[in-house]
Amino acid sequence: VSFEEDTPQRLIAGILPDLLVKGGDYKPEEIAGSKEVWANGGEVLVLNFEDGCSTTNIIKKIQQDKKG
Repeated sequence: VSFEEDTPQRLIAGILPDLLVKGGDYKPEEIAGSKEVWANGGEVLVLNFEDGCSTTNIIKKIQQDKKG
């Protein structure tokens, strides 16, 4: 899902997912939309980084494959 703001705060507040997941070294309370998710009875999880698994690298590979 794309959004034009700097953070997905407004999008998450509008959707109010039951589960909000972010990867990285964040604290749950630092994640955009976490307060709204919690207030709605949802859960916020932070996943650890996995060595060798990078969304940025996956996107770059897809783009390179498209170019041939």
